[in-house]
Amino acid sequence: MLLLVLGKGKTGSLVAEVARERGHGVRALDVHENQHASALTAPNLAGVDIVIDFTTPDAAVENIRAILALGCRIVVGTTGWYSHLAELQAIAQRRGGGLLYGTNFSMGVQKLFRLTAELAKLEGYKFAISETHHTSKLDAPSGTAITLKQIIQSVQPGIDVPIESHRLGDANGEHIVTAKSEHDELVLRHDAHSRHGFALGAVRAAEWLNDKSGVWEFRDIFDQL
Repeated sequence: MLLLVLGKGKTGSLVAEVARERGHGVRALDVHENQHASALTAPNLAGVDIVIDFTTPDAAVENIRAILALGCRIVVGTTGWYSHLAELQAIAQRRGGGLLYGTNFSMGVQKLFRLTAELAKLEGYKFAISETHHTSKLDAPSGTAITLKQIIQSVQPGIDVPIESHRLGDANGEHIVTAKSEHDELVLRHDAHSRHGFALGAVRAAEWLNDKSGVWEFRDIFDQL
């Protein structure tokens, strides 16, 4: 496949590297080369199978809108744009485009989501989430932490689940889910040693999305990879 990676930051650059290792052709654009999705035109996308976005929330919305309007396919690892999801789903439906998005493309984090759903079934416990990322991460709390909170509240609606966010140096990402009662405490923890797991998951997501039309969240399809 030919992949177009939007974003030449640390994660986007690693996505391009992993894609090449898996035998794909890769083009990449940074935000200055694609301001307001200006580079996402039909001529520029000729031959591109999948676009992968690791940019910023505002840029991601413009990029997704442009890609779906052309009936093309995009994998989005950027978070913080989900208030626009309904609008973008409608464009995908009208134009026959494909959108696969997720708060985290790490297979380990996907298992954390499943384990958290099981942990949330405990009665009489107070739940809390802590997340730590690098100082250049723009959104806080992280999309992953928000997903973990939503998972717990989907099992126990209305309960309070506080999130503590920390931004330290070049941290790759740590998420901790705690369930505490009067008698004991349970802890689930995922600590990313590098960004490679996120990049590999994003490329595998692109491979899955090829030739598909519709909208999916990564945690609903990762079992198929």
